[in-house]
Amino acid sequence: MTTFSVWKFDEPGGAEHAASLLESAEADRLVKIVDHAVLSWPPGADKPETHHKHDDPKRGAAWGALWGILTGALFAVPLVGAAAGVAIGALAKATDGTGITKDDLTRIRTEVVPGTSALFLVTDEGNLDRLGERLRGTDKTLLTTNFTEAERATLMETFGGT
Repeated sequence: MTTFSVWKFDEPGGAEHAASLLESAEADRLVKIVDHAVLSWPPGADKPETHHKHDDPKRGAAWGALWGILTGALFAVPLVGAAAGVAIGALAKATDGTGITKDDLTRIRTEVVPGTSALFLVTDEGNLDRLGERLRGTDKTLLTTNFTEAERATLMETFGGT
C-alpha cells in the first residue's frame, strides 16, 4: 500500500537526521521510498526551508511540485486569520482525490512551527511501525494517510508519473 506520511520532530535537525536513516531502512526492507522531502524551521526564521531529496531522478521535478505546493501553500501565509484558511482550502482542492485531506493539511500547518522540522514521505510496501522504532530516541509525531488504489493512482498521475 502506498502511504503519505509526515513525521514531525521537535527540533529543527530532527527530520534531517531521520532522513539519513531512510537508506538503511529501505535496505532492511522496512519501506520502499517513492520520494521524500525534509522541512526544517529554525527558531526565529520567518518560514521553513524545504529540501527535496530526489529519490526518483526521472520524476524528481514532479515530486518537487508536490512538496512545493504542500510547503508553499501551508507555510507562505500567516497562521492566523482567513488567509490561512483560504490557503489550506485551496491546497485541499489541489490535493483532492490524493488521500491528503484538509484535516491532514490543517494538522501539519498547526504542528510544524518554528523550532521544529518535518519529514514528508511517500512510501510503498512500508512498515511504518518498524520505521518508527528505527527513529526511537527522537521527539516525533506521526501523521499518515493510507491511500486507496484510486488515490495512489491520482497522486502518481498528478505528481509522480504513471
